[in-house]
This record gives sequence, C-alpha cells and structure tokens, in this order.
Amino acid sequence: MYTLVFVEFYVFIKSLYQERKKLDNPVYHSLCETHQDKALEYKGVKFYDPAYCSFGGVIDPLVKAKDLANYAQLVSDFFIVGTAPVFDTSLILVEELVCLQMVLDSPIDLIPKEEIVPLESKAQKQALYELVNYVQPGYFKQETSALGRYIGIYQDQQLVAVSGERMKMKGFTEISAIVTHPDYTGRGYAKQLIKHCTQNIFEEGKTPYLHVVESNVAAINLYENLGFFTRRKISFWKLAKI
Repeated sequence: MYTLVFVEFYVFIKSLYQERKKLDNPVYHSLCETHQDKALEYKGVKFYDPAYCSFGGVIDPLVKAKDLANYAQLVSDFFIVGTAPVFDTSLILVEELVCLQMVLDSPIDLIPKEEIVPLESKAQKQALYELVNYVQPGYFKQETSALGRYIGIYQDQQLVAVSGERMKMKGFTEISAIVTHPDYTGRGYAKQLIKHCTQNIFEEGKTPYLHVVESNVAAINLYENLGFFTRRKISFWKLAKI
C-alpha cells in the first residue's frame, strides 16, 4: 500500500515539474497554446504581434538570429524572454532585465474592500493604457488589454489602480500591469486587485504567476506576503535595431 502511494505521489510530482517547465519559456508556450492567434512565427521563433506586446520566445537560440532581425523590422525594440538570444549585427542588446518569476499555489486570504471594476469599455481601456504607461512607460501597448481580463479601482471617477492578465497557456496565467497611481499608493489597492485576479485564475483550474524585476524589493515583499514564492530567476533581453 505504501509503495503504491509513493509511486502515485512520485508520478504527480514529476507531472507537476514537467508542466511547470513550460514557465521557463513562457512566451513560446503561451503562443503555442492559449494565445496562438496572437502569434507571429519565424521558423520556430514565436513573437507576439507587436500590437499586443513586443515579446518573443525561442527554442534554439543559436540558430535564430535572422528571425530576430526580421521581427525587428516591425518594432523599434523588443524582448526575448528566457535564454540569452543570439543576434546579428543589425541589432544591439539594450539591457538585460533580471526578474524573479513568482508563482502562487493557494488562494489569497483577503476580502477586497474597494469596488473592483472590469475594464471593458473603450474609455476604460484607454484610461488603463494611460495609467500603466504613466507609471511604467513602454511595456503596455494599445491592444495589450485584449490578452486577458483587466480590472481597476476608481476614486473620484479617476482610474487609480489596475491589474490584469497577460501571457496565458493551458495551465498558467501571468498577472501583469500591477500599477497604482503615485498619489494613491499605500492604500492596499494592489493587494485587492491581485486577490481578485488570482481568484479568477484559480477558478479556471489554472495557476497564477508573475514577473518582477529583482531590484524591486518592495513589490517582491508584497507578493511574498500574499503567498507567492520565487520559482526561478528569468531574464528579459531587450534588443533594438541599430
């Protein structure tokens, strides 16, 4: 009996490990699965259509330099997420953003106090776009909100805090754009929005995860207090045309 239980546990852990290996290359697997209709593919390199976000993922980084250059014709700069890319002389490496990839395995024990609003209308999505780019300029595109559900908190008819879903695959959904207007920080809005986002993901039978720059200690502490743990470090390699 004990042997059978051990074998079943081993099979479960092995299956979980293999499934989570997809998070080592989240762009590629998102574009193979849930977001395949948002993909541009160059012989095995997959990129998001730049209207949504300028992220790419490769399986073999040693043979895809030409494909990176082809995608660069569509954008001024872009990110390869995961393994360091090999690129030709038409591109330069602008920076390497080292992030923590954090995963949440259990629902957050928190009851939101504020009214949380789905951001669905054209005006709401424009306000979302403007707020995220005001606080974190350059990442959020006009069509990023089409990648998943985005929610927000309003004060005095102004959108002051947001969060939502970005990369998606069958078993995992990334939480992204966790942003609060500087005049409204310290009120617990981010916690409430993360609770709402992650609860929706759990109810779908999926696991929430996120990426945070390793130097952002305040955000990391917040996520850890909510129950997220660091799965690994992962780099976002920013490339640009010369």
